[in-house]
Amino acid sequence: MTFHPSGIFVPLVTPFTENGALAATDLERLAHSVIEEGAAGIVALGTTAEPSTLSPQERRSVLEICGRVCREHGVPLVVGAGSNDTAGTVHAIEEVSAYADVAGVLVVVPYYTRPSEAGVVAHFEYVAERSPLPLILYNVPYRTGQQLGWESIVRLSEHPRIVGIKQAVGSVDTDTARLLAAIASSPRSAPLDSFSVLAGEDALVSPLLAMGAAGAILATANVCTREFVELFQLWRSGKSEHARVLGNRLVDPACALMSEPNPTVIKAVLHAQGRISSANVRLPLLPAGDASSIVGALETICR
Repeated sequence: MTFHPSGIFVPLVTPFTENGALAATDLERLAHSVIEEGAAGIVALGTTAEPSTLSPQERRSVLEICGRVCREHGVPLVVGAGSNDTAGTVHAIEEVSAYADVAGVLVVVPYYTRPSEAGVVAHFEYVAERSPLPLILYNVPYRTGQQLGWESIVRLSEHPRIVGIKQAVGSVDTDTARLLAAIASSPRSAPLDSFSVLAGEDALVSPLLAMGAAGAILATANVCTREFVELFQLWRSGKSEHARVLGNRLVDPACALMSEPNPTVIKAVLHAQGRISSANVRLPLLPAGDASSIVGALETICR
């Protein structure tokens, strides 16, 4: 059950062929490439993967491919498995746990239903108590309509199966600052000491790493893997001046890659770079506009 997520995790896109089918070869090649460029692990079936549009067989294929690649490289695989149905989330995690290569699951704050914060805590505690896998919580209020405060996160960190949180709140806010401060002041062997805060806002990863985040889960690292890995390593080794320069250089690319609904621009750029065979997404997403200007700008920043 021990899993302490750290470093840059890449939530992989799900490539499709020109005919709209799952492009399994593209997915496998992309998974290998991001790990070879230094990713600490990959996330399969996260939001970036368009999981709600995948058939059960396609989801199984994604898990098999990503699991095999992670096993070959000896890195952890995290799988998105949360919903706004508590019992359904437990069932989804049980299904995912059948894949031996899965190190943990990414479980989102319940969306649409908009429970009270106490209800969100009860949801996560119920799921964690029944989960065979470690949980990384996913706090993304602009998608869920629900904020999860720092005190609730600290309470949830006390559960032995809740090992971290992807914090994607849209800003460097007071709750995030207080959460990171609580971790920094936590005594060794206390639950918070082994609880990982992972940055989830691509443009804000540098300040959160500077404040003590354990790593990040970044959609734009599908494209700029090596640069985000270097940024993490610079902050981790105390080279703050170099980290600040690189972090500032990565802000514009991160914003550009997220300038239309995720993962449309990322797929357009990967296709333009010849890394996936098409830029296709599935409805209700529409393909991104012309990505040529973004590709040109990235050439000077993301190697």
